[in-house]
Amino acid sequence: MAYHRRAMTLNESIFPLPRVLLVDDDQELTELLSDYLAGEGFAVHCAHDGQRGTVEALSGRYDIVVLDVMMPGCDGFQVLARIRASSTIPVLMLTARGDDGDRVLGLEHGADDYVPKPCSPRELAARLRAILKRVGRQVQQEARADELIVLGQFSLWPALRKATDHEQPLELTSTEFSVLEVLARQAGQVVSKEALYQLALGRPMARFDRSIDVHVHSLRSKLQPLADGRSRIQTVIRKGYQLLVE
Repeated sequence: MAYHRRAMTLNESIFPLPRVLLVDDDQELTELLSDYLAGEGFAVHCAHDGQRGTVEALSGRYDIVVLDVMMPGCDGFQVLARIRASSTIPVLMLTARGDDGDRVLGLEHGADDYVPKPCSPRELAARLRAILKRVGRQVQQEARADELIVLGQFSLWPALRKATDHEQPLELTSTEFSVLEVLARQAGQVVSKEALYQLALGRPMARFDRSIDVHVHSLRSKLQPLADGRSRIQTVIRKGYQLLVE
């Protein structure tokens, strides 16, 4: 299927439209979402099975992937695992409404965010913009390329979306990096969950939403512990999270 596009403005001809890969076997839904997203300034391409979706996602032609969980044959979790084996491209999962298990599992396996189905095209567009903004389509143009945050053996380059721990590169998803950056910029201070949702995910915290908890859990497994064995990221009960400085 060809890209769905609307006529470009002069500004968009200088700054290309964000390229979205939509992977879902529901062709009626993908057509509806594609038309809406095209009207909102996205270039959309569709793949209707997991195998083709994997190939397209790893092609380097897209800025972000929208991936349905429930597909015959190769499901969304299998596609996500194959993508994450060799790529950090942002992935937003479409999950069954009310199925918290699918949402948590997707986040644990490297998804950046999720939207429950049936989804609102308007909410999907807003989530896509939030993810793209935080991974750097706009931010990298504004950030200083030489900015460096150093906290003991931990270093983070915000503009490059790069971090190291004890001189070893950290393999982070785009969302994990955003969460870590927020905590690093306020190292030693408690950051509320509400603030992490707004600053790292670009959206308000919803009731029963465990996204930040899952991303923090993943970060803890990737960061080396402090000299006394404690996790670098501490939970402050009823307040939030705190990145400790060595």
